[in-house]
Amino acid sequence: ANRVPYLQTDKVDLVISSLGKNAEREKVIDFSRAYAPFFLGVFGPKGAELKDAAALSGKSIGVTRGAVEDMVLTSVAPQAAQIKRYEDNNTTLSAYLSGQVQYVATGNLVVAAISRQNADKAPVPSFMLKDSPCFIGLKKNEPALKAKVDTLIEQGIKDGTLNGLSEKWLKAPLPASLGA
Repeated sequence: ANRVPYLQTDKVDLVISSLGKNAEREKVIDFSRAYAPFFLGVFGPKGAELKDAAALSGKSIGVTRGAVEDMVLTSVAPQAAQIKRYEDNNTTLSAYLSGQVQYVATGNLVVAAISRQNADKAPVPSFMLKDSPCFIGLKKNEPALKAKVDTLIEQGIKDGTLNGLSEKWLKAPLPASLGA
């Protein structure tokens, strides 16, 4: 909650903490180019293919109550989808891992963490709910710093460093939308 104010008051020069870009933030800080994939999606067991939200009809989906993924899922899911809301991420994930729900709506970073701990039970992406890549936040009107950060990101994409980190930690390659 204090990341943007820290930039504005010169307490930090950069914010590198899965910072999402939105119109409100763009009014007060600048952003680098995107450097890492982050998205909210519906995830499920290997081999259970869903092409889109319409395919959720008759399926059970766990989601954390009030989270962004709850709001997006609710807006796109058909009436016949069984959305089961849980009070926190751990309970939502436990519901999926224990078989109480067939699918889970969450972020790709959460699924990557499950994959590192228990690859056999880790859900796989079914479809995306919201794409929100990570950016580095910078104080407004620091063009030299922004140019240097963007150059370093571009280098990391071209030489494969960022893709290697994405594969290792996020269990997925950098998407083409990030220039990979």
